[in-house]
Amino acid sequence: MRTRPLILLGCLLATVSIVSVASADIGPSRPRVVRPTKVVPEPPAEDTPPEPETPPELEAPAEPEAPSTEVLHEGLRALKNKMERALNERDIDTIVANITDDIVFTTMNGDTVRGPDEVRAYFETMLEGPDRVVESVTTEFEPDDLSILLKDDVAIAFGQSDDHYVLTDGTAMNVVARWSGTMVRDGDAWRVASFHYSTNMFDNPVLDAQRSLMTMVGIIAFLVVFGLAFLLGLKFGGRKKAIA
Repeated sequence: MRTRPLILLGCLLATVSIVSVASADIGPSRPRVVRPTKVVPEPPAEDTPPEPETPPELEAPAEPEAPSTEVLHEGLRALKNKMERALNERDIDTIVANITDDIVFTTMNGDTVRGPDEVRAYFETMLEGPDRVVESVTTEFEPDDLSILLKDDVAIAFGQSDDHYVLTDGTAMNVVARWSGTMVRDGDAWRVASFHYSTNMFDNPVLDAQRSLMTMVGIIAFLVVFGLAFLLGLKFGGRKKAIA
C-alpha cells in the first residue's frame, strides 16, 4: 500500500516536468539581444596648409633667350668698327668707353697698361700734348677669321692691321702689325677686356729706318775719314818735296 503513493508522486512530478518543457517550447520567445559593435573613430587627418602663392611681382623672371651666333658676331663687328674709327679720329673718350674696368693692353712699343685710366694716359701721351710722339695715325683692323665664341658673352679675335703713322718729326711709315683681343659682352654691348698689339721685330719700318740711318752714317764716316786722309797726304807730301 505504501508503494502506490510513491508511484503516484513520481507520476505527478513527471507530468509537471513535461508541462514545463512544453510550455517553454510553445511560449513567446525572448528577443535576441544584439550588442552593437563598438566602432573606434579614426583620428582626423592633419590638414596640410596650402603653400602660399608667390605674388607675381616676386616671381623669378624667365631667363632671356640666348642671342643667335649671327647676332653675337654682328655685335663684335660693330665693336671693331667703332674702335677703329675712334683710333683714326683720336677719339680717346670712345676708346675708354668701350673697354672693361680691368682691361690689360700691351702696346706696340712694349708697354703694358691696365684699367681705363692707364689706357687714357697712354693715348694722351702718344697722341696729344706738346710731348706727343705721333702726329697722326690711320689704321684698318682685319680679322683673320670669325671671332672664337668661348661662351655667349666671351670671344677671342685676332688678325692683322695696316697702319700709317706720321710722327711729330715728320717721319712717315707704314706698319703691318698683328693683334689679338678678348671681348666680353655686357648686356647687349661688347667691350674689350684685353688687347695685344705687336709687329715683326726683324722686319718693320723702324728697323728699316735704323738700317738706312746706319748705312748713311757709315757712308758719311767713310767720306770724312777719306777726306782727312787725303788732306793729311797732301800736307805731308808737300813737306817732303820742300825738304828735298
